[in-house]
Amino acid sequence: MNKKKLLSGPYLLWSIAFILIPLAMILFYGFTNSKGQFTFENVLAIGTAENFKALCLSLILSIISTIICLVLSYPLAMMLSNMKVNQTGLIVLLFILPMWMNFLLRTIAWQTLLEKNGVINQILGIFHIPPLQLINTPAAIVLGMVYNFLPFMVLPLYNALCKIDKDVIFAARDLGATSFYTFRKIIFPLSLPGVISGITMVFVPALTTFVISDLLGGSKILLIGNVIDRQFQQGSNWHVGSGLSLVLMIFILISMILTGKYDKNGQGGFF
Repeated sequence: MNKKKLLSGPYLLWSIAFILIPLAMILFYGFTNSKGQFTFENVLAIGTAENFKALCLSLILSIISTIICLVLSYPLAMMLSNMKVNQTGLIVLLFILPMWMNFLLRTIAWQTLLEKNGVINQILGIFHIPPLQLINTPAAIVLGMVYNFLPFMVLPLYNALCKIDKDVIFAARDLGATSFYTFRKIIFPLSLPGVISGITMVFVPALTTFVISDLLGGSKILLIGNVIDRQFQQGSNWHVGSGLSLVLMIFILISMILTGKYDKNGQGGFF
């Protein structure tokens, strides 16, 4: 027992230093004003026209990017789960490989591709096609979200599908079930933990991102993450920034509750 307590010491210190203390600071600044008095004004600041518009746009774009990631990832995860181990390892490595590169560099690369004189418009110019307005649009932000967060959807789905007993699927087909009926009644319900885990891991960072919208939106499209970042960096208003952060924590808590409800055994995890 003493050895276990000793081994858990570093993790306890890490949790206190990087989880509990920052959270306590956000709670303190979120519910106090510049004079240290208790107030709800910082949290209610989400109701202003600019902040509420940014929150709604963040929710819309994050939901769209999550749906796109799910639609793209599920067929891919099914194909990977049915392939041989050696082939699967190589393809999964190709999806994980971009994650080894800095997040900022990956997004800047898309900025170079999408800008007015970027690679895509230069290629279109070869075919005498007028340049397209790709950068500084909501579509560019969604594209950046999908590219950066797609692996976080593929891996939980792949892990959940690999854990499905193939004999159950074979038994359903032997009993005359069609491929669609087998998918609807067996495969998808059993892979639901991976679906919920993937949705959570894509939706939460997409909702809170500000780097992607800064680079691909040209600071013209404000998401709630940009509003919070400006409160801390430019306005030096930690109180309002913390209050808005507490609002986002509500969505994170909801996602954690859903994950705990549908993935009680951790079947949707990466490993």
